[in-house]
Parts: sequence; C-alpha cells; structure tokens
Amino acid sequence: MLFDFATLAPQDRYKLLTSTVVPRPIAWVVTQDRQGRLNAAPFSFFNVFSQDPALVVLGIGGRAAGKAKDSGANIRQTGEFVVNLVSHANLAQMNVTAIDFPPEVDEIAEAGLTTLPSTRVAPPRIAESPVALECRRFMVFDLDEGRGLVVGEVLAMHIRDDCMSDPARLHVDTPKLDLVGRMHGGGWYVRTTDLEEVPRISLADWQRRT
Repeated sequence: MLFDFATLAPQDRYKLLTSTVVPRPIAWVVTQDRQGRLNAAPFSFFNVFSQDPALVVLGIGGRAAGKAKDSGANIRQTGEFVVNLVSHANLAQMNVTAIDFPPEVDEIAEAGLTTLPSTRVAPPRIAESPVALECRRFMVFDLDEGRGLVVGEVLAMHIRDDCMSDPARLHVDTPKLDLVGRMHGGGWYVRTTDLEEVPRISLADWQRRT
C-alpha cells in the first residue's frame, strides 16, 4: 500500500514510521537545568551519525504547542547532556522516567536510580546503565511546537568494566550489554540478544565467486 505523507496527519506519519523503522536504540537522556535540577527521559528517535567529530542525534518532541520538553529546554539552556543506554535490567526503571512529570520532579529518584559524576559535563550519568555518553550540544535544528533535532558531540564514554572483552583493543562484549530497542505501538521493546553473523563480502571475494 502507498501512503502519501503529504496527505497524512503528523500522528499518522508517526504511527507508520515507528511501526516499521525498528528496532530503534534508546537514548536515556540526563540533563540539568540552570538551578541544578535533574531530568531523565528516554528517546527512541536517536542514533549515532559520525565518528569525527563523534556525533549523536536526538529527536525531542514538545509537551504542548510551542513548549519544549524538559530535556530539550535544558539542552538549549546549558548545552550539556548524557546519553545512557538501556539494558534489559533497567527497562522498568526507564519506563518510570517516561512519565510526564512536572519539571521540579527528579525522575531519577522516582525510578529508584542512582547517579555517578560525569567527567566532562555537569549532568551526571545513570549508574545502573552499562553505557553512558557525555555530550555537548553541537547544534539544534528547531522544528515547530517545541520540537527539535539535537546534535550532540560525544566528549567521553563510559562502558561497564565487565562489558569490555579486551580494553586494550577497544573490544566491547556487546551481547553482555543486553541492550533493548524500541519497537512498535505503545509499549513494545526488543532485546538485542538474538544475533546472526553475516560477514561483509569484499569486492575481491565477490569477483572470485562470479
């Protein structure tokens, strides 16, 4: 079936996109406002886009017409945030931080999480997360109704010690991270433990086959 996005309402485009572009990695974003109040929220419009500079991109929606969500507002104000990745063990706690709490509520405390200090930015990282990326705002593309695409430069990265199979060679035991991805609908997720290896084919190997 053909769906012409020019004829669809934004919520219908969202439904189609989030039901098909799956699984999506989850950015569990910690920010801090100018008064030092913490905010944590998950975003699945997220991925890594460059290694030099090291860039990640977040799609952050708005609360209401013209009003940015707390995460977006804090990033615009302070220019700093931490992206934590979500393991299966933290899925329920992540879901708590997705509640639409008012700005003065600390989602990290509500979810029973703890924090560790960052090294390059002011917002802390979530101690229970196996991976944390300390980020500085690179640029923000403002959309409408408080929404924006946030491009962040990764300044430092923390990986839980037991998830490094060979630190000297920067080899990560990725399956041990046991990360989850966002799927379709209102609350579906997937674990990244179902793996299949498909080695990349070099041009020389392909030419030898043919």
